[in-house]
Amino acid sequence: QVQLVESGGGLVQAGGSLRLSCTASGARFVSPMGWYRQAPGKQRELVAAVSAGDITNYADSVKGRFTISRDNAKNAVYLQMNTLKPEDTAVYYCNLNSWGAIYWGKGTLVTVSS
Repeated sequence: QVQLVESGGGLVQAGGSLRLSCTASGARFVSPMGWYRQAPGKQRELVAAVSAGDITNYADSVKGRFTISRDNAKNAVYLQMNTLKPEDTAVYYCNLNSWGAIYWGKGTLVTVSS
């Protein structure tokens, strides 16, 4: 059973930075992973994703500000978030796709104050 654990959320002022981490246990193969977020009253949306071959894609709203990376030796994926805005406030979820089986972490809250 794959389990994902996120960390690194918190409260930061607008313009600041945070780095989220997600560690996967129980994953037998290198799999596509990503970060999603859900703000209050809104649907969960893709923030950034990285394929097993390190191809990345980003939501337009975070391009140039966020960077996703992975460390396959540690079964980890990271999200470096710079120049944060109040509209980035959300619960951020880690996601892993293992041969069509989708796994989610419990989420970590990011709050950006103006």
